[in-house]
Amino acid sequence: MRVQRICCIGAGYVGGPTMAVIADRCPDVQVTVVDINQTRIDAWNNADLAQLPVYEPGLDAVVGRARGRNLTFSTAVSEAIASADMVFISVNTPTKTKGLGAGQASDLRWVEACAREVALAATGHTIVVEKSTLPVRTAEAIKTILEAAHDGSEMRSFSVLSNPEFLAEGTAIRDLETPDRVLIGGEDQSSIDALAEVYSHWVPANQILRTNLWSSELSKLTANAFLAQRISSINSVAALCEATGADVREVARAIGTDSRIGPKFLQSGPGFGGSCFQKDILNLVYLCRYFGLPEVADYWESVVTLNTWQQHRISRLVVQKLFGTVTGKRLAILGFAFKADTNDTREAPAIRIAGDLLEEGAQLAIHDPKVMVSQIARDLKLESSGTSEGLSGIGSWGQATSVEEAVNGADAVLILTEWRDYQSLNWKSLAARMRRPAWVFDARAVANPIQVKEAGLMLWRVGDGAQ
Repeated sequence: MRVQRICCIGAGYVGGPTMAVIADRCPDVQVTVVDINQTRIDAWNNADLAQLPVYEPGLDAVVGRARGRNLTFSTAVSEAIASADMVFISVNTPTKTKGLGAGQASDLRWVEACAREVALAATGHTIVVEKSTLPVRTAEAIKTILEAAHDGSEMRSFSVLSNPEFLAEGTAIRDLETPDRVLIGGEDQSSIDALAEVYSHWVPANQILRTNLWSSELSKLTANAFLAQRISSINSVAALCEATGADVREVARAIGTDSRIGPKFLQSGPGFGGSCFQKDILNLVYLCRYFGLPEVADYWESVVTLNTWQQHRISRLVVQKLFGTVTGKRLAILGFAFKADTNDTREAPAIRIAGDLLEEGAQLAIHDPKVMVSQIARDLKLESSGTSEGLSGIGSWGQATSVEEAVNGADAVLILTEWRDYQSLNWKSLAARMRRPAWVFDARAVANPIQVKEAGLMLWRVGDGAQ
């Protein structure tokens, strides 16, 4: 089977960029991305490529080449499914907030809804591909729904594949164009070959891995769990470095040169965020408990526990350094996205840290080059009311359009996202705008410590025991 038409259900952070790259690299394949959110689809169709709903370096160029040629964004879900040879399911799978497995298990309502939509609208033989990160054996539920819709004729049939994404936000286009590997799990060899042929347009054959369905689903959860575990591990060492006088950057460099360990994901900071790490680990915890492995579940749950602890530790440290109170004090927060080069704030460390400081009565001036004020308000569950001095004990926040505006009259600056612009700040100029004594809390180690101290500012860097 040769794939000529692809439909992707879900125009979010995974579906949009992934399909844009497939369309760009496979000009002979018609790719349609569908979503029921009209506003999101309108944004993908915006003539101004700078206004795409997802910010990723290089994404605008890829969309610009393929859109209007063989890449389409639409709300016509049923029509796109009916004409497709292959349907990707790339919808959100958040952690359940209530019911069985609340707080750990994935909420699969949208995945099920997609499967039912495919069952109703598909024609001919349709390959259904899991792109969303899903619990092990979700494919079984999808297959059951599709088989129930099979009328017994040869005109309609289905096969299900697992093809998890391994891209990282901020480097998504690079990860999609030059992946470490492409993983395809399935039972039907011809369907696996069909998807492999799509990727073969730009991915070497030896980097296309084939497994069974269940191994593919579990591989995605495991990959994210291992990466997150490294972050929690280095942050635990960072706390020990601060207590003993060591420097976590020197420790990380020393252990990272060990070929068995390697240097990646050994940067200490405010902890991991994003749409996948916490969700996937908690999903893994739920599965381990479900299958009677409580000790394994406890191990992985501790990774999330330490991540949360690290963020609370930073906010507590800010309060302690500022004479035990931040009530009425202006604090500049630089960076709200969970990492640089993305506008995604899901599970961003800044949310928990800012929330703690607001509870303490701080007045926050928040600057981020890509995150909109409406998104910050949703994440903090508090509308912007600006910042003003006062000892009422009621915290408030406002958006700053520049770093200079954010630091005006501030008692402290917190760097929570490693945006490139924050690496070249003029600290002498910024210090002149701040109230003295003033602190810089550099959770990302992006500021030049010599320049910060020469500007007369006190500095705290995560994991630096010499401060």
